[in-house]
Amino acid sequence: MSGRPSVLFVCVHNAGRSQMAAGFLTALGGGAVEVRSAGSAPADTINPAAVQAMAEVGVDISTQAPKVLTPDTVQTSDVVITMGCGDACPVFPGVSYRDWELADPAGQGVEAVRPIRDEIRTKVQALLAELGVEHAG
Repeated sequence: MSGRPSVLFVCVHNAGRSQMAAGFLTALGGGAVEVRSAGSAPADTINPAAVQAMAEVGVDISTQAPKVLTPDTVQTSDVVITMGCGDACPVFPGVSYRDWELADPAGQGVEAVRPIRDEIRTKVQALLAELGVEHAG
């Protein structure tokens, strides 16, 4: 990785886990990381329980929208993290791939989403440390 690392979070619907991870990395990375998220079958809107759970910890993802996963988005990323959803990503040399096993918040209320949110925050903080980026909060 040269310069600012690029991280792509991938989930099928790009409406919950990947959006929460992107929100945390954006908030905690302080601009030191290029943050993207996408899905192989994007939903129409972000999961409202995910939006609410993130707002509770001061991270606003309400203006985000699910985006479609493209080979170019994967190829131009330094790190690609799939979110425990069995999503098939194209594989390119030089890209580091990870899979984070996380419960699916789809159809869940905010009470069920909070522990997923907290686990994602912990994983994002570890990722920042691995990338050598100081994190805020």
